[in-house]
Amino acid sequence: MPPFFRSKSFSKKFFLNPLFGVSTMLFLWTLFDGTFSYVTPLAITKHGFSETTLGIIIGSSSIAGALFDFILSKYLKNTHFRRVYFLMFILSFVAPLILWRASSLWVFLIAMAIWGFYFDLENFGNFDFIGRKLPQAEHTKGFGIFSIFKELGYMLAPIIAGFVIGNYLDFKPFLLMCLFISFAFVMYLVVIGITRKHNKEYIEQVEPRNKNIFTELKTWRKIEMVLFPVLSLTILLNILDAFFWTLGPIIAENFSSLHPFNGLFMAAYTFPTLIVGWFVGRITNKLGKKRTAFFAFAIGCLLLSYFSMLQGPLILLGLIFLSSCFTAISWPSINGAYADYLEESPRLEREIEAVEDFSTNIGYIIGPILAGFLADHIGNANTFSALGSVGAIVAIILIFITPKKITVPGSSR
Repeated sequence: MPPFFRSKSFSKKFFLNPLFGVSTMLFLWTLFDGTFSYVTPLAITKHGFSETTLGIIIGSSSIAGALFDFILSKYLKNTHFRRVYFLMFILSFVAPLILWRASSLWVFLIAMAIWGFYFDLENFGNFDFIGRKLPQAEHTKGFGIFSIFKELGYMLAPIIAGFVIGNYLDFKPFLLMCLFISFAFVMYLVVIGITRKHNKEYIEQVEPRNKNIFTELKTWRKIEMVLFPVLSLTILLNILDAFFWTLGPIIAENFSSLHPFNGLFMAAYTFPTLIVGWFVGRITNKLGKKRTAFFAFAIGCLLLSYFSMLQGPLILLGLIFLSSCFTAISWPSINGAYADYLEESPRLEREIEAVEDFSTNIGYIIGPILAGFLADHIGNANTFSALGSVGAIVAIILIFITPKKITVPGSSR
């Protein structure tokens, strides 16, 4: 290790940085969530449910999450990331315990609802942290660093889970989830101490407003109209993500030639974010956040459309990796745009977060259900090709209809 990295000043600056602390916490948390995501479709199909029903069950998590979005926006008076993350951890401890004992449709639906709740809270907490603790010029960089740590967790989780599961799904992956979430919670306690020593915040503190349900819906509608292109890409990104996490573990377990490295299928999808997260900020500074996100998504989907034309696990792994190198750029780019809107419109923080997360849930409602339905009717390979073709077309349309500058109603600037 070079002397610079061994210096006390560097170590103190690096390890006491709030961004590093939260990123480490999210890495441990995504090891838990990635294992949960990998095990869920296997646990559901283990009990005899079809892939269409699998999609409906997984999609129900986001139906619950969409309802939860409105509740958070309307009734959560303090969206500070410390409180939001704490609620996330409470539900994260409960979810694997319910999934472990699930065998009937209703118990699976309860597990999925809790999954949707804690995932929403993680999303809310991340946006609040970035908008609160980083200046606007560093928003994309912050989300890029988040994506590196998170995708490292999502890349390692399927590999670890694949080894632990082996040929039979028993209690071991559920015990693994409990260990991961416990380590993540310990890091959360460290984050509390770190962030309290860094008092500078960029989100203006405003008094919470008491609005009735119709006023809240009207505000949502105004924000949705202005942010329609950005929200549309958020929906598309999450549909894509849902396709992979719904069908990916099943496809991976069918690649007998990869055993016990079946988790490499999902790793090929998640790994590119570890690469692009380091330089995506420089790309968006030159091309703009929205433009970068739309073009990258279009190219990634175009590559994915060739999925059904190729044969062999290794070739498909290469295609998934190449496609994901582009779609991975879209995530921090579009999230950086949302963080800009939060800083520009602090009085609408809860509503912007809720509308963004509502779009995330819409994608995760449509994605699993559509993936399961198409897989039952046209097969897994054709399902991914169809997704790539449609995604590329819609992204190109969004490029042409999106204004260069979007100003959220109620902006303080």
